[in-house]
Amino acid sequence: MKQFVVIGLGSFGVSVARSLYEMGNDVLAIDKDEELVQSISDSVTHAVQADATDENVLKSLGVKNFDVAVVTIGSDMQSSTMVTMLVKDLGVKYVIAKAHNELHARVLYRVGADRVVMPEKEMGIRVARSIVSTNLLDFIELSKEYSIIEIIPLDEWVQKSLQEINMRKRYGLNVIAAKKMGEEIVVSPGADYIIEDGDILVVCGKNADIKKLEKRI
Repeated sequence: MKQFVVIGLGSFGVSVARSLYEMGNDVLAIDKDEELVQSISDSVTHAVQADATDENVLKSLGVKNFDVAVVTIGSDMQSSTMVTMLVKDLGVKYVIAKAHNELHARVLYRVGADRVVMPEKEMGIRVARSIVSTNLLDFIELSKEYSIIEIIPLDEWVQKSLQEINMRKRYGLNVIAAKKMGEEIVVSPGADYIIEDGDILVVCGKNADIKKLEKRI
C-alpha cells in the first residue's frame, strides 16, 4: 500500500483521490475549502482543511513521509507552482502536478514536478483519436515515444493467431493483453492465441508505429 497526498479538491482532484483510495491506498486529501473537504471525508483515509501554500502546515501534516504528492490545485497557477515546489523541497520523492497550459507545465517541471498532466488536453487527444478511428477504443501515452492502445481487431484478423497476423513484424508493435467478452483478460498472450470475434487487443509500441497501424484500422 502506498501513501498519497492529494492537494486541491476540484473535480479532477476528487476523482484522483477517490480512485487511489478505492484501489487500497492510504490517501490524505487537502483543500482550503471546508465544504470540499467534508464532501470527500468518507472517501479517503484523511481529509484536512488547510492552506497548502504554508510550508509549516505541510510539515505539521507530515507530507514529507508520503510516497507521492498529487497537486491538482484549480485555476491559481501561483499556488499550484508554490505547492509543487514546497512538497518537492520537503522530500516527497515523486510529485505529479496538474497544469493548465504548456507554459504552466514548463514552470512546474522547473520547480521540481516529476510528471505534469493536462487532463483536458489528454482527454481531448483520446476523444479525437477515438472519433477518427472506429476501431480505436482508448489511447494512453506513456512518453513522447511510446504509447498503449486498445483496438478492436480488423475483421481479417478474426480466427487467426497472433503469429499469423504477425503484428510485431508488420507494425513493430507488441500485443500485451487481450480482453475477451465477459471481461476475461489474457495477459501476454502467446503466438498461438486465436483472435475471436468480440476480442479487444491491448497493444504497446512506438508512437510512430502506432500511427501506421491507425491508418489500417
